[in-house]
Amino acid sequence: MCAKATRLSDKQVKSVKAGEKDKVLSDGDGLQLRVRANGSKLWNFNYRHPSTKARINMGLGTYPEISLAQARQMTFDSRALVAQGIDPKEHRNQKLEQEQSINEDTLFNVASQWFEVKKHTVTADYADDIWRSFERHIFPKLRDAPISKLTAPMIIELFRPIEASGSLETVKRLTQRLNEVMIFAINCGLVRSNPLAGIKAGFKKPVKKSMATLKPYELPELMRTLANASIKRTTRCLIEWQLHTMTRPSEAATARWDEFDLEAKVWTIPAGKMKKRRTHTVPLTEQMLGILEAMKPISGHRPYVFPSDREPMKHCNTQTANMALKRMGFANRLVSHGLRSLASTTLNEKGFEPDLIESALAHVDSNQVRSAYNRTDFLERRRPMMEWWSKHIEQASQGNLSVAFLRSG
Repeated sequence: MCAKATRLSDKQVKSVKAGEKDKVLSDGDGLQLRVRANGSKLWNFNYRHPSTKARINMGLGTYPEISLAQARQMTFDSRALVAQGIDPKEHRNQKLEQEQSINEDTLFNVASQWFEVKKHTVTADYADDIWRSFERHIFPKLRDAPISKLTAPMIIELFRPIEASGSLETVKRLTQRLNEVMIFAINCGLVRSNPLAGIKAGFKKPVKKSMATLKPYELPELMRTLANASIKRTTRCLIEWQLHTMTRPSEAATARWDEFDLEAKVWTIPAGKMKKRRTHTVPLTEQMLGILEAMKPISGHRPYVFPSDREPMKHCNTQTANMALKRMGFANRLVSHGLRSLASTTLNEKGFEPDLIESALAHVDSNQVRSAYNRTDFLERRRPMMEWWSKHIEQASQGNLSVAFLRSG
């Protein structure tokens, strides 16, 4: 019969002195107190691994931070795990990893990692819009929330006030973006499932509204108003440029002088600026060249064609044209993006090939083989159409001052 281990006492643990070498005092059941030569006292649980049967030491902490009673309770809990076939050391490490994951894998941290990937697939302006939406609507309350703890009711409660305000499109975009973050988290092994997958069903659906634009017959009114408006020359040129080139507001506002080949009469917009991340070329008409000539004295010595007033080395705000149209009296009738719709409707009514129009609008063709063909042949085939459109705008401006007339007239 084995001798029963003598239990340690609080007095003994407190008074034991360090020697020249480390010494170990046993309390029984695998609990040991290691007294180091430097005077430190360390609790240790010695046990056999439930599977391999190898002897393992698991540190429990230092004395007096961990008292004798606490060390015994920790030993009792660990022995219970061993009896269940669980290695207490591995069990503890897993819990620590889980706690660390909760602290590190917050919504802010995971969203930041997702955004680093996402921003390379969209335009810079759209990327800024995405991150601002998180900062404004999500991070104030859920910045430090563990990604693994997010639930659909939690998000619905957060977005309900936005829905109540009538901003249904905002709710739609936010739910889509949060779902992208959750899918990213799943792919990275941070969570096993996405509890927000069906969250959009918890909100009203936004009613799709057509982009505010003018009818083709209203183009002369636009040109007349533009000619008489009290706006800066750069803004006037920008609006006409966007109208002639059929480009998006951000593409027009960020046009750089080094993107033009004036000899070949081509404007090449880099893929990074395009919505679909594909290089887009615009054949330049005489009217477009006239606008560039009008801007040359203002910005020809700077990077951007349409510079910012406050910071001339940077481009103007992408909403400059939109704000000007509102001040000119076109609120609820025309937005700057609607200039593209005006061009598309007019060209379609005049019987131009739909494929040429779609190519001019930089709408990506789903047929990739056809897209490769579009980028070469379609450029030259688009020239006559773009020339017709520029002349059509010029005719609508008859009797009014248009900056495009500098070259064409």
